[in-house]
Amino acid sequence: MMVILPSSSSSHRRASQGSVSKDHCPASLGVRKRLVYNDGAKRLFLRSRFGFGTGRLLVRGYMGQGGAVNECEDMVVEGNELDVPGRKYGIPPAPTDGFDPNHLRVYYGKLFPHSDMFKWLSYGNDGKHPGCDQTYFGRREFSFTLDNDIYLRFQSFSSLPDMEASIKQKCPFKIDLGPIYSVDPSKRHAYAKSGDNVFTPVERELIFDIDITDYDDVRYCCSGADVCLDCWPLMTVAIKVIDRALRDDFGFNHILWVYSGRRGVHCWVCDAKARRLSDEQRSSIADYFRVYKGNENGLNKVSFVGAALHPFLVRSYSEVLREYFEEVLLLKQSILSSEDKYEKVLEMIPDKSVAAELRGRWQGKQRSQGSKEDINVVRWQQLKSLLQSGRFKGQGLRRTVEEIIFSFTYPRIDMEVSKHMNHLLKAPFCVHPKTGRVCVPIDPNNCEQFDPTTVPTLAMLMEEINMAGSREEPYDVNGTSLGKEVIYFRMSFLQPLLKSCKEEIENSYNTRLQQSKNSLTW
Repeated sequence: MMVILPSSSSSHRRASQGSVSKDHCPASLGVRKRLVYNDGAKRLFLRSRFGFGTGRLLVRGYMGQGGAVNECEDMVVEGNELDVPGRKYGIPPAPTDGFDPNHLRVYYGKLFPHSDMFKWLSYGNDGKHPGCDQTYFGRREFSFTLDNDIYLRFQSFSSLPDMEASIKQKCPFKIDLGPIYSVDPSKRHAYAKSGDNVFTPVERELIFDIDITDYDDVRYCCSGADVCLDCWPLMTVAIKVIDRALRDDFGFNHILWVYSGRRGVHCWVCDAKARRLSDEQRSSIADYFRVYKGNENGLNKVSFVGAALHPFLVRSYSEVLREYFEEVLLLKQSILSSEDKYEKVLEMIPDKSVAAELRGRWQGKQRSQGSKEDINVVRWQQLKSLLQSGRFKGQGLRRTVEEIIFSFTYPRIDMEVSKHMNHLLKAPFCVHPKTGRVCVPIDPNNCEQFDPTTVPTLAMLMEEINMAGSREEPYDVNGTSLGKEVIYFRMSFLQPLLKSCKEEIENSYNTRLQQSKNSLTW
């Protein structure tokens, strides 16, 4: 049987079961590829027509179950090298925005913080202390997405040089991080043949994925993947609410927030107790944040349980949600400015007579007579005054104002990502292939100052490097706009985390040593 995965015309088709293994052609070389799986010959052939010059690429590999490649051998590449005369570092010119695959080789070669990423994902186990687990990093799953959506699952690396060399060679469009497994994920097939189910995730950061597309029913400036400064405050609210709860309610300390590169944010909770949570425990924490119950056909977007709000919800409402709704989103989204918008709000009021009275006041009136206030502010004050006047005794009216604010502002988490240990999540400092923006860390203490439109882009970084080259200056990441992002990651997140990890390794080792001494004494 032969299965053919066409080139870019079918960009969403992916090679299954991990597809190509270690020695794949760097994604930056080819722009039109065709993968041919031939189960009978037990070989994989990949031919590529380069975006520059001409060439031929042949990769031979042994096929495993389902046509997946377990190992690759004998790579031969022929073709013209990229040569752009007059540019010191050989970086082809590019627009100030967007994504150019040819730039990834320079980015991964000179700017990507390989060492910092390795130290983070080793959690102190890269040292010489006798308590270190030298297999720890090698049991982490990496997943690479290459050009034409070629998807490489279950990659693993034994060391920093091994990881760095593979990333520089393959130049992945995206790097996803998976869990720590019980065994090396790249050797999982060997363990599967033993008949024992030993290949299982044993550690994974507690993660949260928040996508602004999930707010499309309450934002009117953008939709889909589009984001602007009028709707980005929704992500600011999510960071403030979730970060405070994780620290104050659950006692976590080592939390990393990262811009997704396009339309959302990711959260990595890296405390040891968070990494060792079971799926059931992760589900319980995710459910702690569950308030949003709406769907496309539902009118009420939130569902409160009990006579009084949970203290976490009270704190979120009084410290974050109410302020951002009334002072930011009400105006930026013009939530009550037109009939099609204010009708969504009126539908949340359980007493139809209240909704009818407000509708009568608002229909045909764009601004109250003699009032210079914004129409959204005026109508919101009218709604609150009427609901809180005591004239109406309908059931549920007391919480209507709170429910409206929660519906428009409360974080909308992808629950499934947080509940399961084996979910993949994009690594920090990747470059988003749609926008060219780098996935940089966000300081939760100053998240209201974060501007996604000013995030360093791949093209911007290449231009900064070329400017340094024209001045005959040496360059590294510290000389670019990405430098301060790496420094924040290193100083504010990584160093405190590693200090905690080393203390834990030392304490655990001493405990085991004392237990061993006690057993010998006995």
